[in-house]
Amino acid sequence: MALAQPDPAAPGHGLLPERIAPLRGSLATTACMETLQVGYLHAVAAAAGCSLSQPFPDNGIDWHLSHSAAGHTVDDEVTIKVQLKCTYQIPPHPPGGTFSFTLDNDHLVKLARTPVSVHKILVVMLAPRSREEWLCASHDRLALRHCCYWINLAGHPVTGRRRTTVRIPTSRIFDDRALCEIMTRVGVGGRP
Repeated sequence: MALAQPDPAAPGHGLLPERIAPLRGSLATTACMETLQVGYLHAVAAAAGCSLSQPFPDNGIDWHLSHSAAGHTVDDEVTIKVQLKCTYQIPPHPPGGTFSFTLDNDHLVKLARTPVSVHKILVVMLAPRSREEWLCASHDRLALRHCCYWINLAGHPVTGRRRTTVRIPTSRIFDDRALCEIMTRVGVGGRP
């Protein structure tokens, strides 16, 4: 008597079939990286209770984030400007307390201007080179890889001919708590 072996892919068997690599679209990787970092920003803003607006045209600043809270003393709602950048050239968990990131001088001048009425921050996302590694979904979470870091470049000098390298602290992970802390400082008249 022959026994039939259960089909591992059959519904109700309890084993998931081996997943086949999906056919990804042909959009340029850099365009996809821009979309990935916007998704990260939206998730952080949602968890922090911030509203987002996108200036049109952007004129060198990608997003405006606004935060309303009873503890703000300068206004009932405060706003910061955010410039997003994404790179796969820096590995996750950069060694040391900072990592280098290079900006065009024209862009740095805009981010470094001081004094300002609306503060600006630079948010740099470190992403895996391969799109297949960007996110992982399960029943209890959606994990985006790797991480975003933020810095306020107000007053930073231009040091290169066309481009300047800035140091981004690895202690400044950009998440909902960091964004709430930034908004709390701005809400009492401080800097991010």
